Amino acid sequence: MEWAFLGSVFITLLVIIDPPGIIPIFLGLTAGRARAEVARLALQATATSLGVITGFAVLGDKVLAYLHISLPAMQGAGGLLLLLVALDLLTGKTTEPEAHDDVSIALVPLGVPLLAGPGAIVATILFARDAQTPPEMLALAAAIVLVHALLWAAMRYSVVIARILGRGGITVLTRISGVLLAAIAVQLIADAVRGFVLAG
Repeated sequence: MEWAFLGSVFITLLVIIDPPGIIPIFLGLTAGRARAEVARLALQATATSLGVITGFAVLGDKVLAYLHISLPAMQGAGGLLLLLVALDLLTGKTTEPEAHDDVSIALVPLGVPLLAGPGAIVATILFARDAQTPPEMLALAAAIVLVHALLWAAMRYSVVIARILGRGGITVLTRISGVLLAAIAVQLIADAVRGFVLAG
């Protein structure tokens, strides 16, 4: 097991997906529902996100190769996407998406695009490209599963967590996540520029 690689993937995806930040949105979308239904929706949303992220981890690189997209280009695009997400977290932009009547909220908007959004997908593809050995592949899989386990716990016990942290605590965690995510985004952009320079 590549523990350093696991830690890098875990922290990056955790910051991007932001379990504390999803708690207020999940509570708003599931308001008035029975406890059993809330638990079911939490599990379905987690499974949806896990399936999408895993799919891109396995097939994302093949899609990039088919479209002739280079790694520096993907890093640059990923960095810009993550920077936009980070700015939203830092500025407190919390526009709450509306649930579609004909689609379970566990699928849209929770599973996609709130959890398995563009930032998480891009980061997963990049990490999958870096995972060249079986231990690194195992570390990538373990990190993805661990992040989604925390996501499920955050949504499943969202009412309890919200009471403990309070609105102020969730806001502080969201701002910290924004700072970390901005740093990751800048590093990706710097790596992209370095890649283009070396390739040229």
